[in-house]
Amino acid sequence: MLKVLAYPLTAIYLFLFGLTLLIFHPIQWVCFNLFGYEAHKRSVSFLNWVVMRCSNVLGTRYTFINNHTIPTGVPLIIVTNHQSMNDIPAIIWYMRQHHPKFVAKKELAKGIPSISFNLRHGGSVNIDRKDGKQALSEIAKLGRYIEKHKRSAVIFPEGTRSRDGNPKPFRTAGLKVLMENAPSALIVPISINNSWKLLKYGKFPMGLGAHITFEVHAPLKNTGEPVPLIEQTEMLVKKGIKL
Repeated sequence: MLKVLAYPLTAIYLFLFGLTLLIFHPIQWVCFNLFGYEAHKRSVSFLNWVVMRCSNVLGTRYTFINNHTIPTGVPLIIVTNHQSMNDIPAIIWYMRQHHPKFVAKKELAKGIPSISFNLRHGGSVNIDRKDGKQALSEIAKLGRYIEKHKRSAVIFPEGTRSRDGNPKPFRTAGLKVLMENAPSALIVPISINNSWKLLKYGKFPMGLGAHITFEVHAPLKNTGEPVPLIEQTEMLVKKGIKL
């Protein structure tokens, strides 16, 4: 019965989602070109809040748990598991004071209203997953960017999303490069749960009633020894995943 109901609700959600992207595309353009970075960043934050509200049509709820004082004005490397594209709006909104930037696949940087514009102009980097050299070069550039501007980089070290919530092993090369190029960054592990349930039937219809949770773990100092630090980060992220 829920799956039957999911068809019309998914259609409504996709309409609202697409409309949101179309509305915010010119808003972003105006903010970026006429008022600069801060205005553009605020428009992107609000865009992602609205995207989250669109998913409420599907009965989706969000809980963001952060019991730690994470300082602003310092670079962060946010490391998290990846279950669906719905992971991203909540991170952008709830971590907005830290100016999150993403490592995104290059295909997302063109042809998608609002999203592609932000990926090209908002400070994120777009990588070719078939070209390891280009990917690491772009990630290094992101590391230098957050080190200079005291912002945050979000990386999903699994590489691709988990389709059933089970975490994949971390691919460590990109994370190592970020740490090397942002030596003063704090490492912030986050565990995401239940985002995959939105795609349990596939892209259409979408799953109903998902309660997506984000658990922020205590930030870790970059010790300059990436291997044990990455192992500790992976352990914390996976410890918070509930199957």
